[in-house]
Amino acid sequence: MRCLPQKMDHDSVKEDSMTEKTISPSKLKVIAAFTMIYIVWGSTFFFIHKALTGFGPFLLGAVRFSTAGLLMLVWSYLKGCRIFHLSTILHAGLMGVLLLYVDNGIIIWVEQFMPSGLVAIMSASAAIWFIVLDKPNWKANFGNLPVVIGLFMGFFGVVMLFGDRLAQALDASQRQENLLGMALLLLGALAWTAGSLYSKYYGNSRGSVKGNGTVATGWQMLIAGVIFTLTAAGRGEITAFDWESVPDSAWWAIGYLIGMGSIVAYSSYIWLLQVRPATEVSTHTYVNPIVAVLLGAWFAHETVTYSQVVALLVILGSVFLINWDAYKISGMFSRRKNRSARIPKKVRRQTEIRSLFVDSSTKQMRTPDTI
Repeated sequence: MRCLPQKMDHDSVKEDSMTEKTISPSKLKVIAAFTMIYIVWGSTFFFIHKALTGFGPFLLGAVRFSTAGLLMLVWSYLKGCRIFHLSTILHAGLMGVLLLYVDNGIIIWVEQFMPSGLVAIMSASAAIWFIVLDKPNWKANFGNLPVVIGLFMGFFGVVMLFGDRLAQALDASQRQENLLGMALLLLGALAWTAGSLYSKYYGNSRGSVKGNGTVATGWQMLIAGVIFTLTAAGRGEITAFDWESVPDSAWWAIGYLIGMGSIVAYSSYIWLLQVRPATEVSTHTYVNPIVAVLLGAWFAHETVTYSQVVALLVILGSVFLINWDAYKISGMFSRRKNRSARIPKKVRRQTEIRSLFVDSSTKQMRTPDTI
């Protein structure tokens, strides 16, 4: 993390901001950030379920995001960052409502009565929303066949992964409740996509303070935490909360959600949106269910079926296709094509050289006869 001195003049800030834009992130940093949103966020489904054993859904969101936001803002202040900036707070507030309160709030609430597998299926629809709503990149997204195939293949793989649970969720005894939850999860995925695209294109506006994304992320969490707190108070979750009845596993779970799920993984996600294509960053919605399955098999002793193994391979293949350009595979094929196109030229050159050599040799052999 790096913040500018608060008393620096405008020209210096402008020059430093221009310098930051020209610096491309290191591959190691990008890989580390993707690892966080792939693995850590995949584990949050499991830890949310654990935390709900001791906290109400909106109280859980209040404690998680308020604590994480305050910690990040205090850290930024100690680093000399400018904390109170109206434009930064306003933009962060909108992103916090869409990304954290609406989407994460829906996920926390529906996990009270829906299986985590079905929640993962509906959350994975965000990757498709990204390619549909990312208007500035419509030409690049819809014109890239591997990306389009990969997006729909990934969603199909997630459905395969939890197909049996999806069938159970649509059982007549639970159909009405689960259909409501599925509709809310689609709304949450749409809000997540809208907030992510807003963060990518408008999060760093001209009026915002440059170079301290930690401050904006901290305000997103704190504002969302305040709204969660008001909602929890309105629902009576705060007055009904009993400290002594909270199991140790719930405390450990909420500590993990604050430290790893919010501070580390969410900050990595917001940063990746600024440096990588949105469709590429959205692939975490496909990888997260894989982590959820592995955690379920490891800790809850859930069995992994053959169809789930096939589904995991399909999901990994979809991520590979979506990152086709990132892996520079298309460039590799184009280089091979150019290399193969140069082969006839090389053959023609060698033929010309050989013909010149034969002609010169013939002339030398005929010279004695002419003298």
